[in-house]
Amino acid sequence: MRHSPKIIIILFIVLFQLGFGQETIFNQDMNDPEIGVVEHLDEFLPTDIYIVGEDSQKVVLTDLIDKPTILNFVYYRCPGICSPLMEGIAEVMDKSDLVPGDDYQVLTISFDPSEGLDLALRKKTSYMNLVNNKDQIAKGWKFFVSDSASIVKATEAVGFNYKRTGNDFLHAASVTVISPDGKITRYLNGLYFLPFEWKMAIIEASKGQSGPTINKILQFCYSYDPAGQTYVLNVTKVAGILILFFAIIIFLYLIFKPKRKNN
Repeated sequence: MRHSPKIIIILFIVLFQLGFGQETIFNQDMNDPEIGVVEHLDEFLPTDIYIVGEDSQKVVLTDLIDKPTILNFVYYRCPGICSPLMEGIAEVMDKSDLVPGDDYQVLTISFDPSEGLDLALRKKTSYMNLVNNKDQIAKGWKFFVSDSASIVKATEAVGFNYKRTGNDFLHAASVTVISPDGKITRYLNGLYFLPFEWKMAIIEASKGQSGPTINKILQFCYSYDPAGQTYVLNVTKVAGILILFFAIIIFLYLIFKPKRKNN
């Protein structure tokens, strides 16, 4: 039997829609313009963002960026994903063979203007208790607070969108990688980071090279649950991928399998 190329194309389109067409249905929360991350690769940070550091001194954010920098926006009293996110940062910094404070730095900034330095310092102390290389990581991981105007400028510059709900906020888990000249070069999304991905993002930032987000597949398989403020496995999407994969294998087998010879 000879198969028409048009029929084959139509069948592939149908299978694709079965596997991936549900994206718009099951990913509406992450596409909410008020919650999530809009990547601003190759854009530069504004030079009028002011933050207050651990020494109570008010400084310009871009004045601190003289090496590859990981920007991390959280709020310190967050009951949801901020704690596991920063635990993930502490873990990968402890595992990485790059030296915090020398090869790169992490700047954690609260996007809640009501939070003060006392809370920031307590949080830093708690995360330093999770690592082995305390002195070096403490040198390369700095905590900040800021005023509402600078917070808006900073979060808008990197595309970090969040939404207040009562006394708390809905937001995604993401960090932004910045080159020494203040250019946005990479986003790392999620609660945990692979040491290899972490290292490559920092090395590329040191060269001013931007790159796409590596873990897009993980973002597809996991959806952000605003109610629980966590990432959950989207079973429907994963099942759709598996169904699509096996359907294509069977389809190709039926098309190209050897024909039986009639006796």
